[in-house]
Amino acid sequence: MDNNRRHWVAPVILGILLIASIAWGYNQYAIRKDLEVTLDNHYQRLFHDVKEHVEKVQVSLSKALVASTIDRNILLFSQIMNDANFAQDKLAQLPVSHAEIGNTQKFLAQAADYSFYLIQRHLDGEDITDEQRKTLASLQNNSTEFNKELSMLHETMANLNLMNISTSLIGFKRNNSNDKENPIHTSLTNLEAHVEQTPELIYDGPFADQILNKKPQGLPNNTIQEKEAADIAKEFYGGKKDVEIEPFEQGENIDELRMPAHTFHLFPEGQQKELAVYMGVSQKGGKVLWMADPRPVGEPTISVEEAESRALEYLKNKGFDSMEPNYSLQYDGSILFNFAYKENDIVIYPDLVKVKVAMDTGDIVGFDASAYYMNHHNRDINPPTISLEEAKKRLRPSFQLESARLAIIPKGKDEVLCYELKGKQDEGEFLIYVSAYDGKEEQILQLIQNENGTLTF
Repeated sequence: MDNNRRHWVAPVILGILLIASIAWGYNQYAIRKDLEVTLDNHYQRLFHDVKEHVEKVQVSLSKALVASTIDRNILLFSQIMNDANFAQDKLAQLPVSHAEIGNTQKFLAQAADYSFYLIQRHLDGEDITDEQRKTLASLQNNSTEFNKELSMLHETMANLNLMNISTSLIGFKRNNSNDKENPIHTSLTNLEAHVEQTPELIYDGPFADQILNKKPQGLPNNTIQEKEAADIAKEFYGGKKDVEIEPFEQGENIDELRMPAHTFHLFPEGQQKELAVYMGVSQKGGKVLWMADPRPVGEPTISVEEAESRALEYLKNKGFDSMEPNYSLQYDGSILFNFAYKENDIVIYPDLVKVKVAMDTGDIVGFDASAYYMNHHNRDINPPTISLEEAKKRLRPSFQLESARLAIIPKGKDEVLCYELKGKQDEGEFLIYVSAYDGKEEQILQLIQNENGTLTF
């Protein structure tokens, strides 16, 4: 009897397990299919939204070319700016790399920024020039071609089986041998080719071509070879420290960067090989542009004040004098400080250096002076033509002023000397920048304080 029971119990248990595994597998398959459908629907909706916003950009550009009043143009340029920004946001949510859609993103950024620039001109009482009207016409023509290619891409996606969309997008690689057979790849490539034909935009804005192609002002003119750059990197890292160093390539297009650099891995003694320190030394002038130490950071043992003191001492040892700490942000056991150059009691924000301090030991684990070397130069600063008291009159009566000082801030391709007026309005804390020459309100930033530091918006 016991023998017979043993003979049928084992097959029954195995059968139950088999049925359970089949049920579990089917359930997982069903969940995966549901997720694929949800994901593909999400991508369909994103593409539809991008297409809709770009169509609105095209229509608004067309209307701006025939509008004859400043009020109407301000409204149209506001719509272009909003739709271009929305299109960028939707485009950024698609699983394609920046390298594949860089021209498209640049076109949308410039369309939004150029519109904002023209709005500012209108608010200053200036009309659109003939040259600016030609630029608008070029943008409008390019947006028309952009829309045609986008429509073809959207149609391609609509004709694909749902599960093929996410697979095609996520698997989209330029080096894929099947690229020519991938319809989404073909459409994206054509889209980039059309957008690349956008004319150079010459205007005073952060996305203007002359700003994007700006050459560094703070680097010496001499050219540094790799061996000399390696010595500079080792000396910057610690001089006498026992450290191995080896170069690594940033890519074949490195010479097209605004600040081409010799890049290295440094292997400090006692530190794991996979935790190599990264460093970049400019090919022009041999200046260390950035350094990053990815080592794990333990529990904090030093205060924020001590970390700031160590960061300042580090900068002085590296030759950065007259640097003033501004804002900081704590994360992952470290704290990142922003330091701005100060000259004759004027804070010069474009000359910015970032230093990251590990809160467990106080060691410097990050350094970025690329903005400093891009912008630093001998400035002939003209004295203010309006007084601080006159600048204060630009504030709302309810604004509670706490401090005031002179500062240079970036403005497109230029810089402007301003009175930095810090204070509070209701529950918010703000920095208001008023031009020291004509009293114009140049910039407003809101300060957001939290337990990790201070952010500006």
